[in-house]
Amino acid sequence: MTERIRWGILGTGGIAVKFAKGLSVLPDAELAAVGSRAPETAKAFGDRFRIPRRHGSYEALAHDPEIDVIYVATPHPMHKENSILCLKAGKAVLCEKPLTMNAREAEEVISVAREFRRFFMEAMWTRYLPAVKKVREWLAEGRIGEPRWVAAEFGFRLSRPPESRWLNPDLGGGALLDVGVYCISFASMVFQSEPERIVSMTHIGDTHVDEQSAMTLGYKGGRIAQLSCAVQTTMHNAALIYGTDGKISLSPWFFQTRRATLETKDDKETGEPPFKKNGYNYEAAEVMRCLRAGELESPGMPLDESLSIMRTMDRIREQWGLKYPME
Repeated sequence: MTERIRWGILGTGGIAVKFAKGLSVLPDAELAAVGSRAPETAKAFGDRFRIPRRHGSYEALAHDPEIDVIYVATPHPMHKENSILCLKAGKAVLCEKPLTMNAREAEEVISVAREFRRFFMEAMWTRYLPAVKKVREWLAEGRIGEPRWVAAEFGFRLSRPPESRWLNPDLGGGALLDVGVYCISFASMVFQSEPERIVSMTHIGDTHVDEQSAMTLGYKGGRIAQLSCAVQTTMHNAALIYGTDGKISLSPWFFQTRRATLETKDDKETGEPPFKKNGYNYEAAEVMRCLRAGELESPGMPLDESLSIMRTMDRIREQWGLKYPME
């Protein structure tokens, strides 16, 4: 591993832009290459971020010998194919959430990562934000006793045309995979297990994707998560954790929060650690820490947990009778 870890970005859409901006504040990270399906878009992205190596295909990026790790920033249905391409080419991979379209695909990619002994991680950037790391410390220390109830919501109203990615079933559109995954992953982080029971309801819109949904997940020992997500309804986007001895709140916009508050009957504490750039730098820093330590997974977002989250979303969609065209 070189002193500066050399990144490639596969894809040039909005999330790729955010990730590139996040990388810019990491002195030990070098954004060395970008890959696109078209040379002109690779060049434009490369010009914008002063990236020296621009590839007009994903295959060329995957096989670039000057790259250590690749961030997969393509739409959900391409995650499996793109990740496997990079892993088999010998690259470490950070794949944008959700890991894949379903658990079957996730199992396939994880199997390849383990067979080729390459680092692989789902880019659930929320977990590595300073305020969320503080929440995890509070939970580990038992500051609110046993967590018993999680409430989380993530919803917004689109101002995009019906053919946009968020409403297009061919691109994995809908609320669940795009924003609901944040809520489900948050509950998984708190309870550290897969739900035993699921009760859910959704509204399927005119473009045949889930536009808004409510989910109640039941965990062992009577613990409960109440979650909501939407792409056509604006929500408060807060998260709460209720324990036997207190509560923790993350508000507003829990998935990108800079502040968390802990309250007990005797105390109130606010965790607001320093926050740099746009927050995507923290997940990138964790990837680089793992690579230098020789770790093939991040303990903060292990692959078995990513697979568990995909299984949960599969079970939810099964209740709705929702399948994507590629399935």
